[in-house]
Amino acid sequence: MNKIKKGLGRGLSSLIGETKVQSKTNKLLLSDILPNKFQPRKNFDEENLNDLTNSIKERGVIQPIIVRKSETENSKFEIIAGERRWIAARKAGLHDIPVVVTEADDLKSLEFAIVENVQRHDLNPLEEAQGYKRLIDDFSYDQEKVSKFIGKSRSYITNSIRLLNLPPEVLKFIEEKKISPGHAKILVGLDNALFVANKIIEKKLSVRQAENFVKIFKKKASVSKSIDPNIKNLEENISNKIGLSVSIKNNKKNKGTISFAYHDLDQLNKIIDIIKANY
Repeated sequence: MNKIKKGLGRGLSSLIGETKVQSKTNKLLLSDILPNKFQPRKNFDEENLNDLTNSIKERGVIQPIIVRKSETENSKFEIIAGERRWIAARKAGLHDIPVVVTEADDLKSLEFAIVENVQRHDLNPLEEAQGYKRLIDDFSYDQEKVSKFIGKSRSYITNSIRLLNLPPEVLKFIEEKKISPGHAKILVGLDNALFVANKIIEKKLSVRQAENFVKIFKKKASVSKSIDPNIKNLEENISNKIGLSVSIKNNKKNKGTISFAYHDLDQLNKIIDIIKANY
């Protein structure tokens, strides 16, 4: 049998073309079918699932699901692609479902599941990243191979997997859709990702607003880090002594300025009196 060459963004049809189909279309009892243990998607959108259930009640399952023989349970079959249809068929009260039985190893099963979900845009960004990481960790793919297989750029795959480095609390926000994929990308690599994520949720920041917030925060942190701790200490000592805000700017040649902030005429006179009394 001619094998279809792996190319950019392969669809399910080309994946099927690489495997041996035992029977074109058959029907199996829903109870004889097991979910795909490699399914990258953990959460199925309830509203979309209800819409599909209602459609199946009216028209039945039009497109067969793809299954393989279970390696662990005799006379059972494991879903490769179409788990959403299988769940909806059960909710609709069906007893059987049309299937295409094919031969597929664990890698092929995972490939099917990832391609089906990514092409349908059903995965949240966290589930998508976990799918790619599984290809790398469990099946010795590298990021370049994942990129070619999925049909997305290498940088897209890299940035997707980097999401998994976010704190567990932030990953939960992504799962619960409290923050969007756009927000999640901004948070990658931040030391204070959880703090920023909470601010995004608390203030209902858009992606653009979140980007600006991070820029301002980074700028403040950069300014704070650049201040000599000795100068900072001196500012605080003088400020505590005279009761006014003091700013000292000192360059590498030990030249600079010292400024006193005043809010009314009395405070200005106080500064003048201090200078007159000492000089």
